[in-house]
Amino acid sequence: MEIESIPESYIKNQESLPDLFVYDFKMTEDSIKTKVNLNMHMFSFLQTGKKQVHFAETTVLVDNSQSLLIKKGNCLWSELLETEELYYCKLLFFSEKQLKEFLQRHIKEERKSQDAPSYFTIENDSYINSYLNSLSTIMTAPVAFMNTLLTVKYEELLLYLINKYGVMFENYLLSLITEEVSPLKKVIEKNTYTSLSLEELAFLCNMSLSTFKRHFIREYDESPGKWFRDKRLLKAKELLEDKNTVPSDVYLDLGYNNLSNFSSAFKSKFGVNPSEI
Repeated sequence: MEIESIPESYIKNQESLPDLFVYDFKMTEDSIKTKVNLNMHMFSFLQTGKKQVHFAETTVLVDNSQSLLIKKGNCLWSELLETEELYYCKLLFFSEKQLKEFLQRHIKEERKSQDAPSYFTIENDSYINSYLNSLSTIMTAPVAFMNTLLTVKYEELLLYLINKYGVMFENYLLSLITEEVSPLKKVIEKNTYTSLSLEELAFLCNMSLSTFKRHFIREYDESPGKWFRDKRLLKAKELLEDKNTVPSDVYLDLGYNNLSNFSSAFKSKFGVNPSEI
């Protein structure tokens, strides 16, 4: 089974994804477990039929009494006709750029984002129904005017859902913001306090040592040798302040080949021997 990239497969000009995009999806026969690579977060407003979505950790089934906000990523979805001869779902896609701009304007409180569940269920009401009618109307406007109106309608929808679901929906929106971490940074953060050498870390990053150093300086604005030395010595000091730890317990784990080198580096950094901590 082929993987369908969405919303790209709905867009005529696929050179770049718009920040907001509305699509009326219609079909006349069931579609079972389509492999979907969803590249934008998406509101799914089902009008007729049923929709089942399989995620890595869960499954959800809705009819036209509920709508879904689905997090971008891979999933399987089935679109099922009921008694009607037509399956119809209105889809509203939005970029993280658009979401970040909304959050900056409307959510002032500093809040740590959580890992996002794969979807948020919205109970349909008279507002959602009238909103979808207005969305259909503006899609007939000239393109430039339509884009302006769509931005306003997108913001209106999020504000309504925040009013309806409160902090729970705010937290969900915050959790949709992706924290991009480079492969190099992932390796560094998992091995900050290990005994791996720079050569070994470069190998794990699939880089030559010189390339690794160049990318490291670009990422951390400091040479890897000094960065690791400072981090590991600070960790050593923290461990030694625990009365049950002595210098001979920590130097090997923090990348030093012998106790003498560790003690010299420690005294140079903190002005005292590690045994004095």
